Amino acid sequence: MDTLSSIDDLSLGAVALTPDVAVGSASDHALLEAIRAGNEDAFTELVARYRNPITSYIYRMTSDYDGAVDLAQETFVRVYRAADRYQTNYAFSTYIYRIATNLAISELRKRKRRKLVSLTGFFQSSDGGEPREFQPSDGQPLQDVVLIDTERRAAVQRAIGTLPDKYRAPLILRDVEGKSYDEISHILGTSEGTVKSRISRARGFLRDKMRAYL
Repeated sequence: MDTLSSIDDLSLGAVALTPDVAVGSASDHALLEAIRAGNEDAFTELVARYRNPITSYIYRMTSDYDGAVDLAQETFVRVYRAADRYQTNYAFSTYIYRIATNLAISELRKRKRRKLVSLTGFFQSSDGGEPREFQPSDGQPLQDVVLIDTERRAAVQRAIGTLPDKYRAPLILRDVEGKSYDEISHILGTSEGTVKSRISRARGFLRDKMRAYL
């Protein structure tokens, strides 16, 4: 039996969906089988199980909550449309995180292209005069301990956001989502050794970026 499939089945009790079994007790794989047969309740249950973790994961990848909600919705749309093609070789969680990762990385790449196109806008005068450098307003120093802690977490999120895609995804999957190296390698479609190497480099990058702040 495939390792990831067995993890998925064990975590949900390997319960098949039958007329006598509620969708809430069925395994992920059983829910996919039911979705193929047109069971809308099965799809609703699958969304309920994964909506929050997938939205949270995409948000950490993109630092855009509204965008993460939209991409999470697109993730489930793709799961639904591809239900007939779904293979049970691996855990469903691996499958859906792979879709979410691809959508998040695609969005990040679109942002980079948009930035390249609009970059000169930061140096153009709004009145048509001489170009001037964009100067963001200075923020007031944070004194309250709670606010400082909030800013520290935000700084970590910003630092993660500066990591290249190939380092950002495995770091979040490992250190935030708690995925195993084996799971991450299947989600990202790369070797376990590559995953470990990229996570190690990502942690090093983060330490360097956060050193000045801390």
